[in-house]
Amino acid sequence: MSNVAAVAQRGEAILTLTAAEVQASEIGSEWLIALSETLHATMLERQGVGIAAPQIYVSKRVIIVASRANLRYPDAPEMEAIVMVNPVITSRSTTTVLGEEGCLSVPNARGQVPRAEQIHVRYLTLQGEVKEKTLNGFPARIVQHEVDHLNGILFTERLE
Repeated sequence: MSNVAAVAQRGEAILTLTAAEVQASEIGSEWLIALSETLHATMLERQGVGIAAPQIYVSKRVIIVASRANLRYPDAPEMEAIVMVNPVITSRSTTTVLGEEGCLSVPNARGQVPRAEQIHVRYLTLQGEVKEKTLNGFPARIVQHEVDHLNGILFTERLE
């Protein structure tokens, strides 16, 4: 069973940094797989729908996106958890939508955040396979929120 990690809170420096890319030598490593398992366990424990490595004090470009209904997001659509290594949003729709967001690093705060309705994202799997995906609606919002974490941005900086 994976360990649940402590989650960095707003005001901590790690959340303001631009995370480092995962290097080719780290792809497929036990370290990277263990990191993904800890991210997943921590996200589930905290009722999250996504989490970024900087939130557990690892300044690397790794996120998990896992939309599903839970206490924090009762209307979230179901999707398989996806680990994205070095994710890059390659395009965003011009159409934006306001939606409620919260963050494991900003407990007890929610807000309406404008996000692109559709995105196209390219990322690596834990084994280094290049994947591309087009996401709409809530899953697209999660990816944008988590990629912001990799760039040192909290959702509270995007509130209308």
